[in-house]
Amino acid sequence: MRIDKDLVAASATPLVLGILAEGDLYGYAILKRVGELSGGSMQWTDGMLYPLLHRLERLGYVDSSWGTSEAGRRRKHYAITPTGREALQERRQQWTVVADALRQVWHTAPRPPAVTEGWA
Repeated sequence: MRIDKDLVAASATPLVLGILAEGDLYGYAILKRVGELSGGSMQWTDGMLYPLLHRLERLGYVDSSWGTSEAGRRRKHYAITPTGREALQERRQQWTVVADALRQVWHTAPRPPAVTEGWA
């Protein structure tokens, strides 16, 4: 299934902040985690992730630091900040409202009666 780019863009910030709330990660690990969480339906690229991480860093939601992997490669690790946790909580509340509204429309709201021609 292909997920519309507008939906991917809207969910990117809370998704990355939520992933980093689980623990510090480097970019490739974040990409892998997005794929895992979506069952493979969301396959982000470096070109999408790194500009987002840089924006989150500018906003003060994420800090980065250089570290070394087990293989000796330098990697930039990202961590959520207290400000990022606050932003995540706000986004979580917003998404809950949206998800609840969609759930009602798709599953519980009564369907309007069919429109008949010439009723006016």
